[in-house]
Amino acid sequence: MSGQEGENLSAERILVICVDRDNDVGRKTNVKTPIIGKKENIDAALKLILADPEEADANAMFEAVRICDSLEKGGTNNVSCQVATITGSELGGIAADRKLISELNEALKEFKPTSLILVTDGFSDEDIMPLIQSRVPVSSVRRVIVKHSETIEETAAIFSRYLKKIIEDPRYSRIFMGLPGVLLITLGILSFLAIFIRYDIGTWAWIIGLIIVGSYLLNKGYGLDKKISAFLRASSPYRLVTGSSLVFGILLIAVSFYQAISQIASNPDVIPNPLPSDPNVWLSLIPRITGLVISISITVVVIGVCIILVGRALGHLLERDQRFWRTIVFLAVCVWSWKIFDEAAKILIDPSTPIDGLILSIIIGIGIAAVSVPIVHFASKKYRGFFKEDIKVKEEQGEDLGRNEES
Repeated sequence: MSGQEGENLSAERILVICVDRDNDVGRKTNVKTPIIGKKENIDAALKLILADPEEADANAMFEAVRICDSLEKGGTNNVSCQVATITGSELGGIAADRKLISELNEALKEFKPTSLILVTDGFSDEDIMPLIQSRVPVSSVRRVIVKHSETIEETAAIFSRYLKKIIEDPRYSRIFMGLPGVLLITLGILSFLAIFIRYDIGTWAWIIGLIIVGSYLLNKGYGLDKKISAFLRASSPYRLVTGSSLVFGILLIAVSFYQAISQIASNPDVIPNPLPSDPNVWLSLIPRITGLVISISITVVVIGVCIILVGRALGHLLERDQRFWRTIVFLAVCVWSWKIFDEAAKILIDPSTPIDGLILSIIIGIGIAAVSVPIVHFASKKYRGFFKEDIKVKEEQGEDLGRNEES
């Protein structure tokens, strides 16, 4: 009995793996993968070749079964052989590799081979070779290439088949159809504009064409589309709303300051031309220049800050955060701050302007803040059930209760 067990333990266990990286088997036959067993692989290959008689993966699966049969009938008693087909994903890339490795681990767990024979229908499937060899030694690789007659008719048929694949397969149509389509549309628009504007279309076509092709290659080279989509999937609604509002608000503020500085720099009544070399002259001009910058840009700056605060308030509302009410108070004060800065700008531009307007604006601003706080406090109490309880407040209350119990 022990001798038989030793013989079984020393038997070589070979797993013939057929790799279908783009998951043609799963897509065209709806067969669950991995497919383990000779009979199961034959049945799946028959379904695949009935669904698509030109499918090379079916030939690879038949070849895997044939290799397994030849090993078992080779006259060696200490060889145990099994066939398995593993599939990736039609998306390719990392998603295909992860699915292939997951199914490979499932096949290895069931059969526990000592070595593998890899069967593929092309060169691209061999990209998984390093991942397989890190788990089980690969003793042989068999590449199955479907034979074709060298007649003109069959060459035309093969060409039309690949042309159809380029048109219908999204992986290839984006490159061979989408990118040239964008370039042709751009060329058409430039040609249409050239009729009215009468400019050199060739130069602009080269410039815009290079920008489009370069952007596409940069996107594919660094996987920017995948990184952006992954970031958007991982981002919470709070981050998306607050982040976009922050970008738009800062953009408005920057543009408003740029516009104000440009208008002042081009106005000789504000900055003399030629520029004065005396520092005392510049010191006397600073208050007026500052007042003009505030006066020109304050409206857009306040709008930009309000956009940031509105985005933050919407983010807190989506998160059901109690800080929504505090942001509403800041928003009300920010709106009225336009009047305060406008009055201050008038005084900086013309020191003889009465200060009564600035004082009144500040008093009204304080009043708005004082009135907003109790209103917001009452609203927060009324809609307390909608918002999550503040964790920090809860922890502080727990600490106070603990101190009272100790005392």
